[in-house]
Amino acid sequence: MKSFRSIILPVSLILALGTPQARPAPTADSVRSLSPYFTSASSGALAPDADGFLRRWLLLEPIVKPNRSNTVFTDSYIRNAFGTEYFPGQFTVVPADGDTVTADSARLAWHGLDASGFNVKLFRFAWGLNKPVYGVLFWAVTVVESPKEIRNVRMAVGSNSASMWWLNGKEAVILSGDRRMKMDDCVSKRLTLNRGRNVIRGAVINGPGMSDFCVRFIDENGEPVRELALKIGK
Repeated sequence: MKSFRSIILPVSLILALGTPQARPAPTADSVRSLSPYFTSASSGALAPDADGFLRRWLLLEPIVKPNRSNTVFTDSYIRNAFGTEYFPGQFTVVPADGDTVTADSARLAWHGLDASGFNVKLFRFAWGLNKPVYGVLFWAVTVVESPKEIRNVRMAVGSNSASMWWLNGKEAVILSGDRRMKMDDCVSKRLTLNRGRNVIRGAVINGPGMSDFCVRFIDENGEPVRELALKIGK
């Protein structure tokens, strides 16, 4: 009987405590990955999508720039923030996938990526690489090849939050303030796309919240310019 009691007690205790619970399987949101928001850019050219949006970009891993609120992003603030040199050649170099720079003592890499949607999800880019997602500044570069000179086009941009964009080294669009991204939120003055190579450079800054952007060119009638080819690399 003694041995019988010695067996019953631990069994009763196990029943009272219940069976061990299985660990929940990872969800899509808990797995650090760029998928399904990005794929690695191929070596060939990529056309804009059916609505003219540019989906191929070189994205630099985020530079930490803490801000508790997005309301500070006035024109003067973001001009100063984007005018600061964080790494050599930030306004001139066209990087290649895998190139690195040093910004504020941090080694950051450029990633050549194709976005799965019309809007380039910077939050998901940073999160997927296990990088800071809030209080950050992103740099983006792409090269647009045009088969001919196209005059009187406009660069149409949306971003979350503030951003600034350049075409061939000249300022094209500035989006200030705390804003959510929507297509064609701000549109540039009339611009000219050169025959051949055109470099688009952008900077996006955000405090709390999501970060993303979308860019396309539209003609005088507001129709998307599609006869372009996106190439990245040197």
